[in-house]
Amino acid sequence: MALLGIRFAHVAPPEQAEGIATAFRGLGLSPTDFPEAAGMPGAIFTTDDQKSWVEVWHEGEGMPAGTMLQLVVEDADATAEEARRNGLSPQGPMEAHGERIYFLALPGGLHMSFQSKD
Repeated sequence: MALLGIRFAHVAPPEQAEGIATAFRGLGLSPTDFPEAAGMPGAIFTTDDQKSWVEVWHEGEGMPAGTMLQLVVEDADATAEEARRNGLSPQGPMEAHGERIYFLALPGGLHMSFQSKD
C-alpha cells in the first residue's frame, strides 16, 4: 500500500467544533477553502501540499459526532483486497467527492477509512 496522505476528521457539537477550529487558528493555521465542502459548517486545515489535513465539522443530520482517521492510498481496491487477505473486513466501496472509499472499525472503537482518487 502506498500511503499518500493522512486525514483526521472530528465531528462535534457546534461550540466544540468552533473551539477546536479557533485553537488551530491560534496556532497560526489557516483554514483552506474546499469547494466540495461548501455549505457545510466546519473548517479544513491542510498541509502546504494539500495531501494531508485536519477536518473539524459541526454534528448534525447525516453527520454524527465522532472521530475518524482517513488514509489516502494509491489504490483503495487493492488495499481492500490486502486487508481481506489479512483478516480485516473493510466495508465498501462507496463513491464520494471523486474518491473510492472503504471503511473499517479499529480496535478500541476508532473508525477509519481508506480511499483513493477515482
